[in-house]
Amino acid sequence: MELMTVRIEKPEEVNLILGQSHFIKTVEDLYEAIVGTVPGAQFGLAFCESSGPALVRAAGTDDEMITLAKENALALSAGHCFLIFLRNCYPINVLNAVKMVPEVCRIFCATANPVEVIIAETEQGRGILGVIDGVKTKGIETDEDVARRKAFLRQIGYKL
Repeated sequence: MELMTVRIEKPEEVNLILGQSHFIKTVEDLYEAIVGTVPGAQFGLAFCESSGPALVRAAGTDDEMITLAKENALALSAGHCFLIFLRNCYPINVLNAVKMVPEVCRIFCATANPVEVIIAETEQGRGILGVIDGVKTKGIETDEDVARRKAFLRQIGYKL
């Protein structure tokens, strides 16, 4: 077995969801879940098929996000994983709908942070062991940090 990391390549402002599914139908079902939850969402998604022709399958509403999803999925080439790249939309807006897609087995991360995916490769294929999402924790929040966090959430409309 060989262990490696694959860095997800994306613009800083783009959010992503990385997950695992189990069926080719995933592509169409994820597409429908996202457009049904956030009409007008700009996104691209790709799915690594893990049997038969073993292709990267893709869909979306934004050509740049679709290309990004396809390129990163091919770099991962890990069994039945999927990537969703979101522009002007956040994982919190679609995550529950994505998790409710019957084929979805797990979500590894949903973030705008830099992501490295830890991959194991054997003679059979590749699998995702986990992710590194962002940077190492630097400390514990102070009272000032709590106030900034609460103000920020209200500023962006997620809390009243």
